[in-house]
Amino acid sequence: MNVTDSACERKPLGNSKLPPPPTRQIGLGDKLPPVRPLPTASSDEESGEDDDPRMRTADTLPDSSHSSRRPPSLSCFAYPASKIQVPTHSGQVAIASPGAVVATHHHIKYYDLTLSDVPLWTIDTREAGLRDAKLTCLEFRPTAAPSERYRYVWVGTKEGHLFEVDVSVGSVTATKFGVHACQVTHMFRYGKRMVTVDDAGKVMVFDSNSDLGMARGMGEEDVSLLYTQPRVYRTAEKQDFVKMMGGLLWTSVRTEVSGTGAASVPVIRIYDPFVPGSVARCVMPTQRVGAVTCGTLLPSHPGRVYLGHEGGFITVWNVDTPDGTPECTEVMKVSASDVLCLEGVNDRLWAGGRKGMVSAYDIEPRPWVVTNCWEAHDGLPVLKLFVDPSAIERLGKLCVVSVGRDERMKFWDGLLGNDWVDHELLKRERAFSKFRNLNVLIISWNVDAAKPDALSTDAENNQFFQNVLQSTDSPDIIAFGFQEVIDLESRKMAAKTVLLGGKKKGEDGKLSEKVTSSYKRWYDRLVMAVKMAMPPDSPYMVIHTESLVGLFTCIFVKNAQRASVKDATITTIKRGMGGRYGNKGAIVARLMVDDSSICFINCHLAAGQGHVRQRNADVAAILEEKSLFPPSDAVEQCVTYVGGGDGSMVLDHEIVFLNGDMNYRIDQRREAVIHAIQSGELESLFTHDQLLKEMKHNRGFRLRAFQEALLTFAPTYKYDRRSDEFDTSEKRRTPAWCDRILWRSQDPERVAQLNYQRYEVNVSDHRPISAAFKVTIKSVRQDLRAREKVEVEKRWTELETVLLESARAFYVQQARTLI
Repeated sequence: MNVTDSACERKPLGNSKLPPPPTRQIGLGDKLPPVRPLPTASSDEESGEDDDPRMRTADTLPDSSHSSRRPPSLSCFAYPASKIQVPTHSGQVAIASPGAVVATHHHIKYYDLTLSDVPLWTIDTREAGLRDAKLTCLEFRPTAAPSERYRYVWVGTKEGHLFEVDVSVGSVTATKFGVHACQVTHMFRYGKRMVTVDDAGKVMVFDSNSDLGMARGMGEEDVSLLYTQPRVYRTAEKQDFVKMMGGLLWTSVRTEVSGTGAASVPVIRIYDPFVPGSVARCVMPTQRVGAVTCGTLLPSHPGRVYLGHEGGFITVWNVDTPDGTPECTEVMKVSASDVLCLEGVNDRLWAGGRKGMVSAYDIEPRPWVVTNCWEAHDGLPVLKLFVDPSAIERLGKLCVVSVGRDERMKFWDGLLGNDWVDHELLKRERAFSKFRNLNVLIISWNVDAAKPDALSTDAENNQFFQNVLQSTDSPDIIAFGFQEVIDLESRKMAAKTVLLGGKKKGEDGKLSEKVTSSYKRWYDRLVMAVKMAMPPDSPYMVIHTESLVGLFTCIFVKNAQRASVKDATITTIKRGMGGRYGNKGAIVARLMVDDSSICFINCHLAAGQGHVRQRNADVAAILEEKSLFPPSDAVEQCVTYVGGGDGSMVLDHEIVFLNGDMNYRIDQRREAVIHAIQSGELESLFTHDQLLKEMKHNRGFRLRAFQEALLTFAPTYKYDRRSDEFDTSEKRRTPAWCDRILWRSQDPERVAQLNYQRYEVNVSDHRPISAAFKVTIKSVRQDLRAREKVEVEKRWTELETVLLESARAFYVQQARTLI
């Protein structure tokens, strides 16, 4: 029996009625097809499109390049709230600053952070005669008398019971058994009413206005757990999301969706529990988003509701519609992972995510802008995020509370006062700073494993270093950034570099003896080139050198400037094979000159015509790498670094230079590109250049805040070695500006680009480029700055009073608190 006969006799497997999958039919003696190549995670692929969904979303998020990462910590208590433990799955919290009620399992604890970080009292429900009740939710009851606000807290249980606790003395004042037939999942205070919701969809509305005659000693307008007769309202059961917003109950069930597959969207049901007999209104987002996880209102944008979704989406809903049915007006992708919690704070939308980060979004610009983004809970999910309105009157602060899976509770300044003060001081910087200029020269070249001796073959090559070093007048800092110093296709050479290279450096920036001879030869050649090209009376010294599997960085500083340079540090980031291999990646160096911080990045990004998103992901990983450097020991970090940083991340630095083989290509036919080059029509290629397109059109591109001078030279890649001909190999790659030099400055006026050019060195398949800059650095008088800061803080105190009054008015209008 031959192979084709056996294939025809195959039977379907299992109970499926579908035919078996087709099989390849090969007769005896037929030639076997080639073996399929194994998939690889390397970033060296020269063809194909990006297929990693994480890369497809990483470059579509709001720009966070100018956000502050300094936590807006609120330290207005004698004891830190972070010492209070809130168990992940069973912990419930109610805050009325400085008090905090924490319920878990069978215990209720009350803390006063002005007195102690240990509970003032603890109630065990098993000892209080509450039938072994397990606590599931809690909320403060509204009171008419101002002196009794936030004194009584209602607690719901898994068994459906409700009871009330007087937090001032730690005693149970009222109980109501069996109000619900199953677990009480949510509890809300709205104006003078209390609303409880159970797992079966039963809603109990406690409204004092409907039963004033039964108050029996309570304040005339107070809700009584004992005497107020609740009204029953019905919703769908097993709700995964329930929240009272603007007097309406917004709900959603994870399993209830409209549509199938890629077209499915969650169904959102909106109830009005205060109108008996009212019918739910069903609405759906206009685009595919994940299940609803959270929701909030934003004080600065009345008439809008914001819902957070799995998948990192936020939907915006207009509630001021003619028929009263909310309408989805906008869908924003804000995160690569789920939005777990949302809170509208002043004029910012705060969101908590799975990695412990809290982000604050300015939703006025289009697209949205991340103004603040900080690590709140040590890399663990942020589970709850809410405003404590009581702090407005009690503390004179707009207090935001977050609870994380690290079982810690933290308090934040909702008005972001420190950021406002820093921005105002930045406007006054000239009043307490002196400025001077430095010349910076950056040279970038993919040498394609060429050795320094190859430059001695002809005059143009031999004069390269002389020409490039004299392309600007007396540079104070010279940064060489080379790529592919070793042959990346040589496994032996690459392995040697991985095992021995880039580990240790000698003193004063000299190379370690363990690195390969390729790096040593280039190091020696650069030292000699700088010495020969520069005046003898103006010597230079190496302050940084580092290597990483083909990448090589060497930074020189003029001896006359060495005394003003401090905190010099250098490190590497691997990006090849998912961050495990350094064939792609970056060498990042930083230094402080006077009171200005400068960062130099020499990078080699993912190759391949179609791998734009992979290159974007490399850029994002480099710029957002945490703990890249040790925190700076600057006297005052906010003077030297920006964005609330401490110098441990790239974008903490005032000025950032980025150079290297970025591998961004030109999306145009090879023949058309070559014709444009030969006819001098370089501008016609700009609209097809991948990097320029990403910087212009991709709102989440991390280099969007960077700048680049006009490209006036021909593409630098890819040439035949020892030739001026573009690639004539079988692959016949399209010419491209792979080699680039970009820059970013907190104040763009402090960086002036002097030139941007290429050199006709033909020993590599890339042409080298250089860029010269005039950089303005500052020296701060701390005494003058302190004087200005006092005046700025006085202005902030006045503005804070106005903002707090506006916030108070919002919460009164929403009838949530202070009533």
